[in-house]
Amino acid sequence: MQNAGIAQLGLDWRYLAFDVRPEELGPAIAGAKAMRFLGLNLTVPHKLLALALVDCRDASAETWGAVNTIRFEVREPDGQWRPLAGAGPVPADAPVRSHGFNTDADAIVRSLQEDLGLALAGARVLLLGAGGAGRTAALKVASEGAAELFLVNRTASKAEAVAREIGERFPAVKVTVGYPRGEVDLALNATSLGLKPGDALPFDGKAFSLRQARAVYDMIYRPAETPLLAAAKAAGCRTANGLGMLLYQGAKALEIWSGRPAPVAVMREALHAAVYGSP
Repeated sequence: MQNAGIAQLGLDWRYLAFDVRPEELGPAIAGAKAMRFLGLNLTVPHKLLALALVDCRDASAETWGAVNTIRFEVREPDGQWRPLAGAGPVPADAPVRSHGFNTDADAIVRSLQEDLGLALAGARVLLLGAGGAGRTAALKVASEGAAELFLVNRTASKAEAVAREIGERFPAVKVTVGYPRGEVDLALNATSLGLKPGDALPFDGKAFSLRQARAVYDMIYRPAETPLLAAAKAAGCRTANGLGMLLYQGAKALEIWSGRPAPVAVMREALHAAVYGSP
């Protein structure tokens, strides 16, 4: 996806994947900065850890409490910080900093709007999972003006902590830890249940039925149809997986690095082919 976008923009860049253990994330970011990388993407479990490891944070990272995109910047003689991508030759002794961003939160909303035709304002939402991805999703859903948010997590204390945070930051949103009674506009899975073929559904069937949900969104995108989405379709729900979220967080990251609009159509085609083997 990223290399397709980079090629379409005519940039002499290359996007590569690296395995980094959590305890080595700090040295990895420092090494990338020393080698004059233009930027980085981070995935789980690094997004929360990176908050304390970057030199500065964009408002998006501060607001959503996670960093999934880093842009390296150089301080020019005039004192301004500029992205390395547009700075030209960088002297060896020039100060360089890591600038952290979050592109996940906006990508969730854009994907929900495009893939499900769903606006969150005034909606009743059940969110399954309150870890890193779940917390970001919960805060973003609340910020969009959801009327009611139900939080379910295997460890109840995590859901309670997110509920308290939403209560402080978005007091107009009614937050309940536990399953809803009656219908919800959206059930959103932010757990890892569904990645493996034998995984159970990510909710308690005795406490909640998919017939209560008008739409179901699973952040998992491989397999394309998780057991949750298959069951949701059978129950008559509108469904979508997390491929759109992956696309839009990546497109925004490319824009942050390059300062140019991302070629979304090209990136979508490349992503679909890479994940599912066909355009």
